[in-house]
Amino acid sequence: MSIGGSISGIAHSGIKRRFVVSLFYYNSMKTSVPYLDKLLPLEFPDENLLAVAEPNEYTVEGSAEELLASALAKPYGSQSLAEFLSGGKTILLIINDATRPTPTEAMLAGLLPVMEKSGFGPEQLTLLVATGAHRPPAEAEYRQILGRFFDRLRARCFYHDARNSDVVDIGTTRNGTPMLLNKKLFEADRIIATGSVEPHYFAGFTGGRKAFLPGIAAYKTIEANHKQALSPKARSLALEGNPVHEDMMDALPLITAPIFSVMTVLDREQGVAAVTAGGLMASFYAAVKIARKIFCVPVPARADIVVSVAKFPMDIDLYQSQKAIDNGSLALKDGGTLILVSGCRDGIGDEAYAALLASSKDPADALERIRAGYKLGYHKAAKMAEVSARAAVTAVSQLSAERLKSMFIEKAADPQAALDGAIARSKSSGAACPKILILPDGCVTIPEPPAER
Repeated sequence: MSIGGSISGIAHSGIKRRFVVSLFYYNSMKTSVPYLDKLLPLEFPDENLLAVAEPNEYTVEGSAEELLASALAKPYGSQSLAEFLSGGKTILLIINDATRPTPTEAMLAGLLPVMEKSGFGPEQLTLLVATGAHRPPAEAEYRQILGRFFDRLRARCFYHDARNSDVVDIGTTRNGTPMLLNKKLFEADRIIATGSVEPHYFAGFTGGRKAFLPGIAAYKTIEANHKQALSPKARSLALEGNPVHEDMMDALPLITAPIFSVMTVLDREQGVAAVTAGGLMASFYAAVKIARKIFCVPVPARADIVVSVAKFPMDIDLYQSQKAIDNGSLALKDGGTLILVSGCRDGIGDEAYAALLASSKDPADALERIRAGYKLGYHKAAKMAEVSARAAVTAVSQLSAERLKSMFIEKAADPQAALDGAIARSKSSGAACPKILILPDGCVTIPEPPAER
């Protein structure tokens, strides 16, 4: 009998890498995974545990407010915010929608006093929610985004509508993507872009340039940009040579007003680990360095079974939760089982990718059809089909079994049922002791098996 815990990791540059965290009791590994508003139990023999991989612990010196104040006082490649605002008359502040855990309220708490001291009142400020091709925010989501500033700023807060907002054509990218961006971008003489930086499964990283493309771009611009996601060079952590990133970069020199950026990097508990500010790309690349330290997690080997959890707010729908599938697949053996745990509170999130998968006879057929004719959303179908082509995918979700099956995903009643089925499947394929990897925050954790370090 074994009772106790085990933590394995190494300290490095303020980082504590954690890749094995286990609690043993009577030769069993007992844990739980978040699902909607509760924790669901998970138990299996301790000998089956490969790792529990979470974002690395990061030493934070100061509160979110102190980190923001420090970043604004020492910007990367830019004047201070007060100097940047000097001489301006109107500000466009670009903020993330509710599908991102960006601490917009905390950033507003630091930015608004500087704006006011520089002579800017609410009537000179326009907030634009960078929805990309997502749906408009619900009123409750505006409250979630703006927090205590809701009453003060709601009337000055608008959302970008990729299909209907007025846009300005500023040319094309090196890849031929037409660049049409929200007209409000060209009506302000100062632009402040906010966001959070974390790994992204085809853009390399979120944040920075993504505030503009796809954040406030026209539908056909987003569609052309996201088609580049079919390239093998469009993958998590990749920036150089990534055609999606190149498109985003090509938009920036064509924006006429000066840009000041405030980017956050969140820790494993979605608290603020770091804030970078200043020039858009200088602050972005500084945040990327920190994000790599937090979200890239070494694991001992590839697993037979990966349990990947989409945490709030990424559990909003399958479209967003797919990131947990893609990241989990990075450490999954061919022929293994990927278990997605996500409530998918708002359903699937987009009909295009789901319809494409549902009308395909198998994953290979889906991939062939995507190559033959791309529509926005098909990049999502392609990434899902690539995983389903080499592994079994099971989901613990509110989505119906029929809907999931149409996308080559098996439904399970709960994580334990999903895991029991995966273990049985793996043993029937010849694995005497199937190894299990758990990703409690699968949408942002990048597991790195030895050969890929």
